[in-house]
Amino acid sequence: MMLLTIERVPGHRIARVCGLAKGCAVRALPGGDDIIAGIKNIVGGEVHEYTSVIAQTREQALDRLIEDARGLGADAVIGLRFATAEVASGAAELLVYGTAVTLEREEGLEVP
Repeated sequence: MMLLTIERVPGHRIARVCGLAKGCAVRALPGGDDIIAGIKNIVGGEVHEYTSVIAQTREQALDRLIEDARGLGADAVIGLRFATAEVASGAAELLVYGTAVTLEREEGLEVP
């Protein structure tokens, strides 16, 4: 599955637009980690606890996007975007979305 932020794929044409593909995940820090993160927020610096949980959330949302796109019959998602929102204290939603498409190689072009 190709996941691309661009709207056109060099050497390919869009054969079919399958529709909107999306994936969403919500995660919260465990209580102890949230307290540590709160202390770091006061003194400054990177809050590794949040960095880690957001990375996990992003990967889960991408997995769900791929599953959704495959269900639509797509082999690529173009125009990929991420959106985040705080849904509760210490809990964040991460949404990833884009246009699910099928691609065909253009004749006569060599693309790796």
